[in-house]
Amino acid sequence: MSVTPLSMPTPGNTSGHPVRRFRSGIVWTLLTVYGILTLYPFYWLVISAFKTNEDFYSRPFGLPEKWNVDNFSNAWESSKLGTAFGNSLIVSVGSLILTLFIAALASFILARFQFRWKGLIMTFFVVGMLIPIHSTLVPLFILMKQMSLLNTYWALILPYTAFALPTAIFVLTAYLTSIPRDIEEAAFIDGTGLWGLFTRIMLPMSVPALSTVTILSFLHAWNDFSFALVFINKTGLKTLPLAIANFADGYQTDYGLTLAAMTLSVIPTIILYLIFQEQVMKGMTAGAVKG
Repeated sequence: MSVTPLSMPTPGNTSGHPVRRFRSGIVWTLLTVYGILTLYPFYWLVISAFKTNEDFYSRPFGLPEKWNVDNFSNAWESSKLGTAFGNSLIVSVGSLILTLFIAALASFILARFQFRWKGLIMTFFVVGMLIPIHSTLVPLFILMKQMSLLNTYWALILPYTAFALPTAIFVLTAYLTSIPRDIEEAAFIDGTGLWGLFTRIMLPMSVPALSTVTILSFLHAWNDFSFALVFINKTGLKTLPLAIANFADGYQTDYGLTLAAMTLSVIPTIILYLIFQEQVMKGMTAGAVKG
C-alpha cells in the first residue's frame, strides 16, 4: 500500500517568498529614506526656530542648547506678522474663491459640451501654463498703475487668479470628462436643469479635483514674494513673505526670528493639506480604476 502525498512543494513556492520579501524590503527601505529626506527640512526648520544666532552658527544641525521660545513672540511683534497673516489670508482666499468659481464653470462647459472652437479654447488655457510668471511683472505693473490698483488687495488677487486658472481648468476638465454620461442623462430625465446638474451633481462629484486645485492655488498665492514686492508698498498691506524678509537686511540676518516666522507661516499650509489630503489621494487614483 502506497501513500500519495496530498500536495508536493514546487520550486516556485519555496523560492518565491524570499524574493518577494527582498523586493518588499528594498521598496520599504527606499520609501523610508525618501520620507526622511522629505521631512528633515521641516524638522530642521522647527528646531532652528528655537535657536539664537550664536547657537545657530555653532550647532546648525543639532538640537538647541537652550530652547528659546521668545523667538516666536518677538518675531510676531517686531515684524507685525498678525497684520501680514491677515493680508495673506485675504489675498489667498480671495484669489482661491475666484479661481474655483471661474475654473469650475469653464471646465464644466469644456468637459460636458461639444461646440465650435472647443479645442482652440482648451489649447489657449494649456498654453497659459507655459507662460513664465515673472516675465509679466513689468507689463502687469504698468497695467495696475493705469487702473489705479497698486497698493490694493486686487493688485494681487487678480494676477494670482489669472495664473492659477490654466492649471485649475486643466485639472478640473480632465476630471469632469471622466464622469460617465449616464449620470448626466439620468439627471436630465429627472428634470434637472443645467444649473442643477452643475451645482448638485458635478461639483459634489468633483471634490477630489477641487481639493487639488485648492491646495495648488492657495500655496501659490500664500508663498508668492515677487508680485507682492512689486505691487505693494504700503506697510499695512504687506503679505507674509514681505514681512519675513524684513528680518534680513544688507548687514546681518537674525536667523532665530526669521526661522520662527517661517515656522509660523507654514502652519496654515500644513492644516490645509491635512484637511484635503484624503480628497487629493482620491483624485490621484480616480482614473486608475474603472467600474
